[in-house]
Amino acid sequence: MKPRRRRMMAMTSGLVCLAAATALVLTAFEQNMLYFYTPTEIAAGVAPEGKRLRVGGLVERDSVRRTPGSLEVRFDVTDLDRSITVAYAGVLPDLFREGQGVVAHGRVGGNGVFEADEVLARHDENYMPPEVADMLEERGHPRDASLP
Repeated sequence: MKPRRRRMMAMTSGLVCLAAATALVLTAFEQNMLYFYTPTEIAAGVAPEGKRLRVGGLVERDSVRRTPGSLEVRFDVTDLDRSITVAYAGVLPDLFREGQGVVAHGRVGGNGVFEADEVLARHDENYMPPEVADMLEERGHPRDASLP
């Protein structure tokens, strides 16, 4: 085999290895991505069922329902257009309350209920997750007001 042909083979095999490594890295990123969806998008069926994602909005007033004797809780999250029920089994953050911004991580179940495995609430008077704040602002809800 001539030196030129050997160089070409080495370059080709190097490019193939680089492409394979890139594909593996992109696949790993895709599996670890948490996409943000609004309650309207989830209710419309835009969000993939069974895939891990985030939903955010405001906790609707008078929507928190606790199961007596357990840590199970259900509450409705709204984007001021549509609402979705979130089911969570665990201790809610101290600052969790009705009318405040929340982001839940989990999956959409077959029954349309969002099964959360983590719930995050605003941590002070001025903070709201950027996705939730932007979505609410687009719908005409001021950033510093609570749900009517």
